[in-house]
Amino acid sequence: MPTGNFATTASTALKGERPATLSGALVALLAFCCGAVVANLYYAQPIVELIAPQIGLSNAHASLIVSLTQFGYAAGLLLLVPLADLMENRRLVVGFTLAVSLCLIAAGFTESPSLFLALSLLIGLTSVAVQILVPLAAHMAPEESRGRVVGNIMSGLLLGILLSRPLSSLLAQAFGWRGVFFSAAGLMAVIACVMAVALPRRMPTHQSSYGELIGSVFALARRHAGLRERSLYQGLLFASFSLFWTIVPIELIRQHGFSQAQVAVFALVGAVGAIAAPIAGRLADAGHGQRGTLVALLLAPLSLLIGALPGSGYLWLVVCAVLLDFAVQLNMVLGQREVYAIDPHSRARLNAVYMTSIFVGGALGSLVASPLYEQVGWSLSATSIAAVPGLALLLFLLRHHRQG
Repeated sequence: MPTGNFATTASTALKGERPATLSGALVALLAFCCGAVVANLYYAQPIVELIAPQIGLSNAHASLIVSLTQFGYAAGLLLLVPLADLMENRRLVVGFTLAVSLCLIAAGFTESPSLFLALSLLIGLTSVAVQILVPLAAHMAPEESRGRVVGNIMSGLLLGILLSRPLSSLLAQAFGWRGVFFSAAGLMAVIACVMAVALPRRMPTHQSSYGELIGSVFALARRHAGLRERSLYQGLLFASFSLFWTIVPIELIRQHGFSQAQVAVFALVGAVGAIAAPIAGRLADAGHGQRGTLVALLLAPLSLLIGALPGSGYLWLVVCAVLLDFAVQLNMVLGQREVYAIDPHSRARLNAVYMTSIFVGGALGSLVASPLYEQVGWSLSATSIAAVPGLALLLFLLRHHRQG
């Protein structure tokens, strides 16, 4: 994209006006950056068994690496993302991205288990730049195309989640686990430099202290029923998503003889579900948000019931992975479009509530996944998991029955 366009956009943002256009090149860049930043949360997941012995961490505590990263991200969503409604957005994005780069470098060098765990927490905490970029794009986009823009950027975020695991495995095989962290750190440094040039400057109009700002996050959740409902729907769907993707690699390896490389290919196939994001954006822009939500909430439990079907090898698992990813992404973008419309001046705080609920759901799903699978096996696990998005569907239908 020509620098003149960036300069014009930045100048417009300085005056507090909405830019007239958001170029396709900038949308693609934001989608890539969102995917690259959110991938930091998942790089360690498939390689914890490589990391733990080399830093002196016992196998019993190895999962702390992933859980602390997720906990740090949840804390950042609640405590740091709302700053985007108070401070200049470009500076926050660049600052957080440089900070996560430094944390990744430090993690790649450390030999201490306690220090590595502390850095895992900080990696999650400082990866929240992605949740500043999405509301910023929503602010820049015209009303008539906001859903499409957010959908396209969210497709990049989902691809970052889905592709981070196979990419981490491949990098670890070629360069060792430390190479994964050094590579990610280098990418974050490049992204910080690009964002410093490409992003417009946006100074929000909200005026308050930090304490008042955080208090207003909870006030927004209490005030807006639509925000609570959308957060609950997506939290339940993401819990089922996390349950599925925690259990299915174990099932593929134990029951279908998959290697780690084959599991990586399976994850790549599941990434086809990311096509839901731009579709969701267009549905929302056309005024079909509620119908699209119904489709997503129906599709999620149905996909898991399909995955529980016996026979046909792992075919049903492939179908389940694609449909579940599609449903989760469809509902996420439709929910964001609705949430952002509540109050244009509070988008970062609204996004903090929405995304925190999603990752709390995901963390709870991961927490119960392994015990559930070990006790009842795959088919009963998948059937049980289907009840989670099924609850979201029931709540949605009850709400619309009361309104009708």
